[in-house]
Amino acid sequence: MGITVNGRSYKDPKQPVVVVCVDGSEPGYIERAAEAGDAPYLARILKEGTNRLADCVVPSFTNPNNLSIVTGVPPAVHGICGNYFFDPEIQAEVMMNDPKHLRVQTIFKAFQDTGARIAIVTAKDKLRALLGKGLRLGVGKAVCFSSEKADKATVAENGIDGVMGLVGKPLPNVYSADLSEFVFAAGVRLMERDTPDLMYLSTTDYIQHKHAPGTPVANAFYRMMDGYLARLDSLGCVIALTADHGMNAKHDRGGSPDVIYLQDRLDQWLGAGKARVILPITDPYVVHHGALGSFATAYLPEGEVAGVIERLKAMDGIEAALTRAEAASRFELPPERIGEIVVVSTRHKVLGTSLAKHDLSGLTEPLRSHGGISEQKVPLIVNRRTTLDADSPLRNFDIFDVALNRVAH
Repeated sequence: MGITVNGRSYKDPKQPVVVVCVDGSEPGYIERAAEAGDAPYLARILKEGTNRLADCVVPSFTNPNNLSIVTGVPPAVHGICGNYFFDPEIQAEVMMNDPKHLRVQTIFKAFQDTGARIAIVTAKDKLRALLGKGLRLGVGKAVCFSSEKADKATVAENGIDGVMGLVGKPLPNVYSADLSEFVFAAGVRLMERDTPDLMYLSTTDYIQHKHAPGTPVANAFYRMMDGYLARLDSLGCVIALTADHGMNAKHDRGGSPDVIYLQDRLDQWLGAGKARVILPITDPYVVHHGALGSFATAYLPEGEVAGVIERLKAMDGIEAALTRAEAASRFELPPERIGEIVVVSTRHKVLGTSLAKHDLSGLTEPLRSHGGISEQKVPLIVNRRTTLDADSPLRNFDIFDVALNRVAH
């Protein structure tokens, strides 16, 4: 038995499968916490289970990667190529969190159609509707809710009510580690109560944006996570963990964000307002990163593409400047949802629009961010031995294949 979804085949789960997307968890976070004695469960899994690296989707942002993970295909297929984009149908810049933008069904929907019970808990509500697209919600069917709006969950909208009482924790602040802890606490309670066949837990990268691997605050976060994962393991779950993207320091020696303001530069070259720069990192939660990431796309006047690309390639801090066709091919993106060019900055630089348009007052720590090729490596860890070849290349969106098809029994 099993299913085929979006061209990939998956076996039915023999025991509950929990896939965890730890937002912004670059390689090193788990290892440093384990070395410090803060993550004893994960330390054991690194030695006794499966411990690999995988490549995430570029742009290395939340929405494209979460949707790749839960569909098993790249953005060129599922259509979600950023948190934010310019919608040519309505000629406006919009959030890419409406389920209408998702072009394929999720693994959850396909498994539910065969009778599987589904549980999805995400930190921020921006992902909830996309992840739950097409699901029949309700007890014994599917639950799908966010930590952010757990107090507003209803059976009609989320398949569950009374979440606050079930979890036994106060509603967390969206800018806190508590938002992610609520995800794990809810996952444990749902597994204890309902034993879903497939569970997906997706956190927020608030901590990773502020604290590097091995720092006390980062280790404390992974200590929290370690305890909940150990409890899920004790309930007999196959646990497969990956990340939507990595994270890097993006500041100068003085601790200020190291930014190339792309809209300002194009205005200087082409004239004010002639080009439109889109930053796909943009979402409603920009306090911890100021909407500064390492990937941008831009719409240009006719005939300007070649000249702009040539000038960008000559700049320090630019890793890639590509035409629409080049970017769509290299990064597996839907060409109709990106501009005439795509720009990627180097490991320690970020891209902005205009200096005057970024509120950086919320950056209480030197900026750490993501979006580029330099944040593409992420962990892929399973609490079981698997049949993966030692040198087989992996993508983070292979994780359901690994958890369902490759676990050694």
